[in-house]
Formats: sequence, C-alpha cells, structure tokens
Amino acid sequence: MTVPIRTSLKLAVVSLALVAPAFGQTPQDRSDAVAHARALMAETPLIDGHNDLPWQMRDHGAGDFSRIDIAKPQPELHTDIPRLRQGLMGGAFFVAYVPAELIANGATRFGLMQIDVIHRMVDRYPDTFALATTADEVTAAFDNGRIAALIGLEGGHAIEGSLDVLRTFHALGVRYMTLTHWRTHAWADAATDEPRHQGLSEFGESVVREMNRLGILIDLSHVSDETMIDALRLSEAPVIYSHSSARALTDHVRNVPDSILRQLADNSGIVMVNYAPPYVSDEVREYRETDSDSSPAPRATLAQVADHFEHLIRVAGIDHVGFGSDFDGIDTTPVGLEDVSTFPAIVAELIRRGYTDEEIKKLIGLNVLRVLRDAEATASRLQAESDPTVATISPQIDEPEQR
Repeated sequence: MTVPIRTSLKLAVVSLALVAPAFGQTPQDRSDAVAHARALMAETPLIDGHNDLPWQMRDHGAGDFSRIDIAKPQPELHTDIPRLRQGLMGGAFFVAYVPAELIANGATRFGLMQIDVIHRMVDRYPDTFALATTADEVTAAFDNGRIAALIGLEGGHAIEGSLDVLRTFHALGVRYMTLTHWRTHAWADAATDEPRHQGLSEFGESVVREMNRLGILIDLSHVSDETMIDALRLSEAPVIYSHSSARALTDHVRNVPDSILRQLADNSGIVMVNYAPPYVSDEVREYRETDSDSSPAPRATLAQVADHFEHLIRVAGIDHVGFGSDFDGIDTTPVGLEDVSTFPAIVAELIRRGYTDEEIKKLIGLNVLRVLRDAEATASRLQAESDPTVATISPQIDEPEQR
C-alpha cells in the first residue's frame, strides 16, 4: 500500500529528530524539542520569506540547472533539495534579486531572467516544487508533499518606472516586491543610501496603490524609515518585511525600529526574521562596520536569532512575525543555522522558550498565509472598484508622466 506523502512525513518525524545538544539542553531535551518541532512542521507549512537560490544559480551556474543540479547535495550553497526535505520546508519566496547597479540599465531584463530561473526550477523538479501564487496554492502544494515556490522581486527599480511593467511581473507570478534594494532610486528611498524623496515620491505612492490592486505584497525590507511610514500609511493590504530583524537588539538600519513595529498590528502585516549575522548580532555588526581584522571574528548564533523572534513578538505581536532567512543571500550564517536543513532547530528553540503549538504554527506559516489571503481579498475588492493606473516615469527622474 502506498502511504500518502504527508502521512509518511508525520511517521518519519521521530526518526529524523536526533541532533547534537546545544544551548544548555541535555541530548534528550533537545531531541524531544526537535521531534516536537518536526511534528508541527509536518502539519503546518513552514514558509520562508526570502531565499536567494535564484541569485546563486545565476552567479555560479549561469542560471543553468544542468550545471548546478540541486537534486544533488550542493555544499557550496545553503539550499538544495536534499536539505530542503531534511529541513521540512513547506514553502518559500524564491527571490528574483535585481542588483541596484542595474538601475536605469537593464533592471527589467535581469528581473525577467531571474523569474525564468524560478519557473525553470519548478519545471525541472516537479516532484519537489509547485509554483504558488495564492495561499490556497501554497496549502495544496504542501498537502501534496511539494514545496510551494512563491516569487518575490527584490528591488523596485526592476519596473524601470512603469506600472505596465509592474503588471507584467504580476502576470509572471510575482507576489511581493521589495520597494528598494541598497540604493535609492527614482521613486523610493533606501535605508542604506541618501534620501531623495523623504520616503516615497508621488509615483512611488502610485506604485503602492497599484500593488494593492494587483495583490502584490509590499516588502519594506531595505527601505528607509520614511518609506516604511509612507507605505504603511497608504497600503490597504498588509505589508511585509521579507527579511528584517529588530533594530532594538541590533542597531542596523536594515532592521525595523520598535516605533514602526507597533504599527504592524494596525496594518495586519508581518516581519520575517533575517538570519544575516550583522542584523542579529551587534558584535558582528560592529566588527564588520569597523573593518576589523582581529581574530577570531565573532559569530552570530541560533540563540540570538531566537532573541529577535522574541523581541518582535513582544512588540509587534505573535500574529505579525515569521521566518525570512535570507539563505543563499548572505555570506555567513549563525552557528546552528548553516543551511535550509536547520529550520527544525530554530523551531525547537522557540518551543523550548515556551511558545505554544498554536503560536508556533502562526510563526512558521499561518501568519504568512493570512497575509496572502488578506492581500488577495484587498486586490479583489480594488479590481472591482477601479481600472489599472497607467503611469510611467524615467528611471532617472521623480515625477510621473500620465499617458
């Protein structure tokens, strides 16, 4: 008799639970917590808000899965299919990252190429991945034993100042867009660059409204505080931070301040914890910012990542926090969170810190699914109320030209 895939995962959770002790726990304590984590992850999909495997495929394999076959172990990467399965991944936003250097010079083309990588990944490995554009498609993939592959577009400069292009990206499956990357561009200020607009320009406000109408989630990772505030004021759908942590714990501008975290509940949005060591450890951040060459270099830890979860939960609320690892987009990882196989370890740590099963399920996936459904409902309403907005600007100027 063939055992259903999801049932077989549940039967396997105990046998897969043996790991080394850490953080002052006895081996039995840790094994029990990881077994508990795996059991919950077999019932509720863990959805990672930010995985940069498509960039690594482009950077190291020219986007060619025959050159880097992720069905086999790829130790130079954080992500491959064996470790995705080991980590009980339920879904991920695989990211079409567009380097900021391409502002006004091929950004749309590069974004399309990266989206093609994600589509080809799903087509090449159909027993592993299923393309998902809605919350229901995520849960259907999970129920069928597949990993839901959602598409995020990292860098609003990829639309090259055109709402027409934004709609084309949506048609190709993009379900969130990070408004900026490292650099400020023609309609939005970045956290790590000089401001030009004190948040969003007039055209940037049109982008937010059209994203709401389409059902593309507004991703505020990488943007300035002023851009965050503008987007929260304008958006009728929940916003997300696909890979950001708590500024109160690690004072990096890429993280979210408490004053803005408190607004997430009103917006129904979500902040998804980034594992990047300079964003979760002040010691690592200071070491990097001072270009220190002292040895040994400090390392971030799994416990520090869990600290960020706890702070975000205290300030924003249990309904507004999730996972946003940034695997394959970071050059180092916290000790204990080396790759996608380690998701049960961080879930187990949260269990040991006293979170209930229902709270853990919210953190690993239910919060993301709610946000997706809310955005879908908002889009359905707005599409019934209004036609698409047709507006373009030059990628190098600020004011829109209506046509």
